[in-house]
Amino acid sequence: MSTDNKNLFSRIRIAFLCLVLPLAALAQDDFVVRDMRVEGLQRISEGTVFNYLPINIGDTVDKIRVQEAIRSLYRQGLFNDIEIRRDGETLVVVVQERPSIESFEIEGNKDIKTEDLMESLRGVGLAKGKTFDPSVLDEVAGFLREQYFDRGKYGVSVNTSVIDTPNNTVRLRIDVKEGDRAKIRQVNIVGNNTFTEDEIRSDFELDTANWLSWIRQDDRYSKEALEGDLEKLRSFYMDRGYADFRVDSTQVAISPNKKDIFVTIGIHEGDLYTISDVKIVGDMVVPEALLQAMVLAKPGSIFNQQLLSSSAEFMSFRLGEQGYANAEIEPVPDLDHEKKEAAITFYVDPKSRVYVRRINFHGVSEVDDEVLRREMRQMESAYLSNQQVDRSKVRLQRLPYIEAVEVTNTPVPGVPDMVDLDFDLTYRMPGQFSGGIGYSESQKLILNGSIVHTNFLGTGNRVALEASSGRFQKFYSLSHTDPYRTMDGVSRTVSLNYRDITQFTSASSDFSTTSGGLTVNYGYPITEFQTVSYGLSYQRAELLASESSTQQAQDWVLNNGDTFIEDTGAGFSFFGTEFDTLELQLGWTFDSRNRALFANRGMRQSLFFGMAIPGSDVEYYQARYNFTQYIPIWGKWVGRINAELGISEAMGDTTATPPYKQFFGGGPSSVRGFRESYLGPRDSFGNPYGGNVLVASQLELIIPLPEKWSNQARAAIFYDIGNVFNNGEVDFTDKLGSPIEYKPDLEDLRASVGIGVQWLAPLGLFRFSYAYPLNEYRGNDRYYGDEIERFQFSIGQAF
Repeated sequence: MSTDNKNLFSRIRIAFLCLVLPLAALAQDDFVVRDMRVEGLQRISEGTVFNYLPINIGDTVDKIRVQEAIRSLYRQGLFNDIEIRRDGETLVVVVQERPSIESFEIEGNKDIKTEDLMESLRGVGLAKGKTFDPSVLDEVAGFLREQYFDRGKYGVSVNTSVIDTPNNTVRLRIDVKEGDRAKIRQVNIVGNNTFTEDEIRSDFELDTANWLSWIRQDDRYSKEALEGDLEKLRSFYMDRGYADFRVDSTQVAISPNKKDIFVTIGIHEGDLYTISDVKIVGDMVVPEALLQAMVLAKPGSIFNQQLLSSSAEFMSFRLGEQGYANAEIEPVPDLDHEKKEAAITFYVDPKSRVYVRRINFHGVSEVDDEVLRREMRQMESAYLSNQQVDRSKVRLQRLPYIEAVEVTNTPVPGVPDMVDLDFDLTYRMPGQFSGGIGYSESQKLILNGSIVHTNFLGTGNRVALEASSGRFQKFYSLSHTDPYRTMDGVSRTVSLNYRDITQFTSASSDFSTTSGGLTVNYGYPITEFQTVSYGLSYQRAELLASESSTQQAQDWVLNNGDTFIEDTGAGFSFFGTEFDTLELQLGWTFDSRNRALFANRGMRQSLFFGMAIPGSDVEYYQARYNFTQYIPIWGKWVGRINAELGISEAMGDTTATPPYKQFFGGGPSSVRGFRESYLGPRDSFGNPYGGNVLVASQLELIIPLPEKWSNQARAAIFYDIGNVFNNGEVDFTDKLGSPIEYKPDLEDLRASVGIGVQWLAPLGLFRFSYAYPLNEYRGNDRYYGDEIERFQFSIGQAF
């Protein structure tokens, strides 16, 4: 017997029992129930039956009570058969339980995931251990067919089978044969006179087969895609002035083999309308002039539905800034069919102002609640402002240990004008850890390691420690940044460093640097996007050179600071200089980026100025400007412009900027494709000396990545240009020993193009790039040439 026939028989049986058995009971005398029992139970407890039975001991039973009892038990969906009998003064309920589902399988489904389908079926009772209702299985089969029809698979077959198993259980199985998706063979638009069919269908999702269809899948029919295209069709005409446009009919025909689809859309273009008047009516909770300024459609212009919708969105956002989060603004056109004019009325209904009851953070337990709340611009108990909520979201996203932020407004039950703000945060590893051990003949045992933690002990403070030790090089650095030293957002950074670099083992240059310093810097926010910084840096340094050092190193050591000479007694002498500098540091930063790492909108500008205070042993100044702008181009494609300018000069009796204050060019952080630090001036041994003038710029086209990678990686096509120069305060020579200048000249800028990838890993920010230099200088017997590195790789700190 088929499943449909079984269901029909079951329904007839139920109707028979509900009508006939009460009549049989009526044939007997009414009686008072002194006891009750249930027969036929297997899995269901007797208490469950008594709970649904509307008869208790002591009740008088008549035909109406019996009929009510049977109906009540059948409504629970637990039984296939129910009888009520009398045994003396005992009421006997005889039942036949419905079977339970031992197992449930779905086979053959590909378009619909089994996990998603099972979750939906559990909600209607089709799951292992549940009571089996045959009617539900039939409904599910019909639902599946509809789902596949909506996906354009009209040849789908869905077969269900029920296999009886021991202990009153059944095994259910649904076999799906999806078949092929029906392809669109023809799309016809009937009634278009002003525009060609190609113009109208240029943005349609549905299309007939073409050579790209195997990639875009645009020749496969689906109901959702058709509905979307109909909306695009309406927008196409109404955005071009046809205010009375309408779709008269939509016909979808299927070929007999259910593999071909023919779509015919009948339209009425209507007439071209102009806007005669625009007015705003309703409850003006903000000045009407502010709303009028947001109306993009003006009297005399062609009717444009998109402009009307955008105007309504701008108004709604403006009201949302004032707490009217549920405001409704509807543009209604009044068409004059004779004059072909449309009078537009914006109806403004601000609703009630909405307030924030509570702000909740979810998804992170590693950050102190206070650290997150101090980034909030939307406050509790204040009215809900979409502007402040968006700003709060951006500030959270810019924290280096927060990867992603989602915010939702949850209405407070029973209070229509109050919501809770729920921020769902994704935590990012806040630390970068690295370490290494090595050995070389010259350096002997080499140890190095670094730790950077941007959320130290959950406080949001940044702590960085770096150490490197070898026979001829030692470097130690420790810094601590408290971004909220005060409640007003004043930040403080304290750093210590010590460096001892001995280069006498190099055949190319004898030069040694020993330095140590302390820097204290404060940042003070002056607006939401701007910060000024100020601080002092004390540096004590000792530089040593010899007769084997480069001429530039000898000149600087002998002419600056407190110079001394040491004779080794073997006809070889060292000379050096010691000096103390106290540097005043000033800075300004404007930052509107949506996140600190892998931003895709906003701007960042920074200006730095440092100057050795007059009276220091060595006097100089340094200025640096950096500009970064993200520009949306199309969809998720984003352009990035970065420019960097720098200059440093000696002051007073100092002959030149200290060597450790020079700028360097070339490499992953400036002009890719050229060897790192090798652009610009060369010393007398051909090694990079650096320059006191920096010019660099990078133009990038950021390639969209899948959503799950967008917060951890980035790929871009780039064009780099730049170089470093010296304005004459240091004397340089060519290979032949003749004087040479490296003064700024636009013709000496180096450029390259290529592709780069960045990946955030626990060890730091990995940068890979492959570049093709466009104008490298190959050099000759007299002049040093550029050194090329097409593929470059670096690991840097991300925070």
